[in-house]
Amino acid sequence: MAVTVLVPTALQKFTNNQATLTCTGSNVSELFDSLEEKCPGIKSRLCDEKGQARRFLNFYVNSEDIRFLDGINTPLKDGDEVSIVPAVAGG
Repeated sequence: MAVTVLVPTALQKFTNNQATLTCTGSNVSELFDSLEEKCPGIKSRLCDEKGQARRFLNFYVNSEDIRFLDGINTPLKDGDEVSIVPAVAGG
């Protein structure tokens, strides 16, 4: 199953400057593993030491925030698009 991953500029140093990748996984957690196989070192930027998505990154599956779905257990299907978006804060 092919899933398109949109990678922010800050993480493209792990993807050979590619903004879009095609990976596999039946859920977001497996997608992280697939990304790590293709781009060594990226998973530690996406997940904390417990394997949970880092708080300062937002992950969207087809424009739906995974925090309001099933988190890293959110299922994926062929053709889905996962966006990685750095959190922005300010005042």
